[in-house]
Amino acid sequence: AGFFVVGLDAEGQESLPGFSLATESVYLIVGSEGKGLSRLVREKCDLILSIPMQSDVESLNASVATAIVMYWIAEKRAK
Repeated sequence: AGFFVVGLDAEGQESLPGFSLATESVYLIVGSEGKGLSRLVREKCDLILSIPMQSDVESLNASVATAIVMYWIAEKRAK
């Protein structure tokens, strides 16, 4: 379809550093800070991605997590 749908959730199946960047356009879907992605949204994603956390940090604010992933994608695409 020309795009790759990535869900961002604390319970992601793949960690950000190991994410193999798609060459298509990437649509980033971010879960809510409390409940994450709903089951229906998860089923529509091509991949569920998580950001590795230090043991003393429970979670990141959704906007901060989004910024981290968008920066990571931009850096990878610039190379």
